[in-house]
Amino acid sequence: MEGVEDKLIVKGLSFYGHHGVLKEERTLGQKFFVDVDAWLDLKPAGISDDLSHSFSYVEIYRIAKEVIEGPPQNLLESVAQKIAIATLKSHKEISAVRVKVGKPHVAIPGPLDYLGIEILRRRSDLTE
Repeated sequence: MEGVEDKLIVKGLSFYGHHGVLKEERTLGQKFFVDVDAWLDLKPAGISDDLSHSFSYVEIYRIAKEVIEGPPQNLLESVAQKIAIATLKSHKEISAVRVKVGKPHVAIPGPLDYLGIEILRRRSDLTE
């Protein structure tokens, strides 16, 4: 991604939030799943074996938690956008971020694991 092929992966996060268009979704809330991939240069950490040359997974967890547990959004697209932009703005070393947000409890007349969306945002998207 933009010249950097290394990526940090945070997969399977689960938080409770109140996002959705339906009144019941906003009142009762539900579980949301989040995966985040962040592209950055991990070579210095690989060479030095020094944590100060790496990136804290906890930071991505914190951002996702704040957005999911924060103010309600109508659309999953908006939730993912907020996570992606907050990640890029807070961490200049990240060149791109992919965010996947899913919700397992939806009004669909049949079995499913979850419905969701996935977005990819690059640092260059911040200037638009």
